[in-house]
Amino acid sequence: MTGFILFVLTNLIGLLVLAIIISAVMSWLVAFNVINLRNQFVYSVARVLDAITQPVLRPFQKVIPPLGGVDISPIVAILVLQGISRYLLPWLAEPLYRLVG
Repeated sequence: MTGFILFVLTNLIGLLVLAIIISAVMSWLVAFNVINLRNQFVYSVARVLDAITQPVLRPFQKVIPPLGGVDISPIVAILVLQGISRYLLPWLAEPLYRLVG
């Protein structure tokens, strides 16, 4: 049971990292006028990605100022999420493995 919970949490973090990457690339495409937010589909995708990623990115954006107009908070957030997935979750799951079996 603990292995399944660890699997689900690890994959949810992976999906969140993927959403952050897609959101960053999409913001660059909008900034360089490659895609247009007046397109209903593009606007819907951008809103969904913003709703998913902003709660994670906002604390980092409060602490890390934009450097030369470039927001590096997605990079820092991805590093923190990868650290949580790779080191913190297995460390927290180890006592649960012993408890549940």
